[in-house]
Amino acid sequence: MSTSTQCPQCHTRFKVSQEQLDAHQGMVRCGRCQAVFNAAEHLQDDQPSPQLDLPIAPEETRQTPAEAVYQELDFSRTDTVHIKTPGKKTGAAGPVTLAQQITFSGGLGNALPEPAGKKSSWPWAVGCLLLLIMLLAQAAYFFRVELAANLPGLKPALTSYCGLLQCTVPLPQKADLVSIESSDLEADPAQSNFIILNALLHNRAPYAQAYPNLELTLTDTQDKALARRTFLPAEYLKPGEDEKQGLAANRELSVKLNLDTTDLKPSGYRLFLFYPQ
Repeated sequence: MSTSTQCPQCHTRFKVSQEQLDAHQGMVRCGRCQAVFNAAEHLQDDQPSPQLDLPIAPEETRQTPAEAVYQELDFSRTDTVHIKTPGKKTGAAGPVTLAQQITFSGGLGNALPEPAGKKSSWPWAVGCLLLLIMLLAQAAYFFRVELAANLPGLKPALTSYCGLLQCTVPLPQKADLVSIESSDLEADPAQSNFIILNALLHNRAPYAQAYPNLELTLTDTQDKALARRTFLPAEYLKPGEDEKQGLAANRELSVKLNLDTTDLKPSGYRLFLFYPQ
């Protein structure tokens, strides 16, 4: 059974039960002005009033109005509680009832949870950024040749980067993209013991490549090797051709070598190109 009591300070009326009157000798705290009074001494007729939704609490528990509302709620579901507080609106001629709405979610228990401290995420962000930089640095090191070939604008930066790591950015060496388009071996009409090797190299790659090594094998009539020699780019390039620039993309190179074959008398040859491992 419940009745109502009225705060002697602000004259706000509250619903009060017999259990609240019996507890602490009827001493309660007003949920509006926080005044402490004996609810049993200020009982009122149980008349409808918009103020009866305001909570009250025993003095010794010292709960705030919101805490009192929490204990009376069924937290197994979502509840919406309207707390109506009488007051005076600025500029109004008389008292106006103001309403505040508080929504409580189910499963919170009998008290509001302490807000969890917001943990800073910047150490994780910095760590991820450093890891990404390390991965990019490793990728730039291992794929520096391909990056420089396909993105020539990056080559100066990659060269500077390799300067720190004491490495180099060599030209690509894709032997399957360089071919011997034609070759022949002919006697030198001016010197009987000399022969002339002519070859045409073709770089089919869309980027410049390093000049390959050429291996020439002279054979006899039985196709047995009589002599074999490897020619480096510096030995077959014409004067003025820069070995460091490499064989340009989709370009051809004409090679001509004069060879002394005294006492060999070759009748055939084999020629192929390769890059040293």
